[in-house]
Amino acid sequence: MKFRAIQGEILSQESEAIVLYIGEDDILSHEFIYEANNNLENCLSDMASQGQLTGKKGELTLIHTLGHINPKRLLIVGLGKESDLSLDVIRNASAQFARRLRSIGIQRAHTIVPQANMNQIQPSQIAVAITEGALLGLYNFRKHTGKADADRSKLDEIVFVDKPSDRLETFSESIRIGTINAEATILARDMVNQPANFMTPSIMAQIASDIAKSNTLDLEIFSSSDLSKLKMGGLLGVAKGTLEPPKFIIIKYSGDPDNPSNNIGILGKGITFDTGGISLKSAAGMVEMKGDMAGAAAAIASMQAIGKLRPKINVICMVAATENMPSGSAQKPGDVLTTFSGKTVEVDNTDAEGRLVLADALGYASQLGLNRVIDIATLTGAIITSLGDVYTGGFTNDQEFWSQLMESSVRTGEKFWLMPMHEDYKRQNISDVADIKNSGGRKAGSITAAHFLAEFVEDMKWIHLDIAGTSTSDRLTGYTIKGATGCPTRTIVHLICSLGNDS
Repeated sequence: MKFRAIQGEILSQESEAIVLYIGEDDILSHEFIYEANNNLENCLSDMASQGQLTGKKGELTLIHTLGHINPKRLLIVGLGKESDLSLDVIRNASAQFARRLRSIGIQRAHTIVPQANMNQIQPSQIAVAITEGALLGLYNFRKHTGKADADRSKLDEIVFVDKPSDRLETFSESIRIGTINAEATILARDMVNQPANFMTPSIMAQIASDIAKSNTLDLEIFSSSDLSKLKMGGLLGVAKGTLEPPKFIIIKYSGDPDNPSNNIGILGKGITFDTGGISLKSAAGMVEMKGDMAGAAAAIASMQAIGKLRPKINVICMVAATENMPSGSAQKPGDVLTTFSGKTVEVDNTDAEGRLVLADALGYASQLGLNRVIDIATLTGAIITSLGDVYTGGFTNDQEFWSQLMESSVRTGEKFWLMPMHEDYKRQNISDVADIKNSGGRKAGSITAAHFLAEFVEDMKWIHLDIAGTSTSDRLTGYTIKGATGCPTRTIVHLICSLGNDS
């Protein structure tokens, strides 16, 4: 689906459907709603008086205009109370109206960018949110079904209509940004939704290669022999049990080449299937472990957006990709391995494998001289116990860096909660035979996992995002589709662009 912006009057458009917005506080006060009501012989005010048009959040009211105005249909979208209005409310509403339009066979619709009394939200931001919401809300994953998309009604285009001509360029740029953000999120969703036999480390490396080529980014892919030379014992240890060759993928974007210290690293856990290894998971739910590479998907997808948006900052994406399988050659509980940084790790539990591959990635990031780094990983089931599927758990060694991430989250609607990193938790990771062990036990599992990663951070400003709960959804809600969410791609992209704009 495509978006574009034109100058004109929304009620004058020869359109299959137009979309207008109301709130609970001002049901008929907007000029277009007021004018439509007059042209429709007070139909809207009558519905409002009868409680059939309330403006409540999520309410969709479809009206056939019967020739009283040029558009054939009027879809009125409720945005709720003004005090509760946010970009995410708008984003969710956009997904809902897009699905409604598609369900009734609309191919092209027109809408406005609502602007009155919008809680200090800029019209350009609203246009981005509407674009993102519609594209993400219409997402489906049907790559392996026999049902052709041609059998479904398609919404091909949404047109923003605005009277002042001087805002068209701004809205066109908003459409571009919103489309880039949504397409990156959709890429991440597609990667996570793929079965593991269609998302091996080699296939992931090919996706990274395609992104690098189409966006003029630098690419390095380390094979098993390269990893052996680099002494990446964490990644190699996890890969010992699989026939699929591991990959260490590096994508580089040089947005500020004259200022190499203006940099950030995005690291992704890329376990393309996680059986737990010798510490085998139960069969129930193991099918979901195809999504244990959601962190890598978000990192790679973020680079697609960065390559198109071109912020003034240097970005390095690193993905450690492998399967975690049991076999005669697999690493065993009690084994000791040596990571890239030289620190030794006792493998207490082979199902705590994500932190092993990230240990090598963090060590490599430090050697490259990165000042800031974010790692993204479906790291622990413990974070789901703590935060469910609503908030991503966050851990950091730098409050200012975290505050910058949170500022971006306000714009994207993705939710993050800062978890504690008290020193007392570190004792659970103490090993009797190595520098550290890879599991601190059941208590505070997400915190002890973060402390394990912190051992390899060195002097970098660091944020760890545990997306085990938020990488997938079991229900349809607004622009969040059942299956992979693509979280936190849009927040990472917004943060990097914000840091680039501030440089």
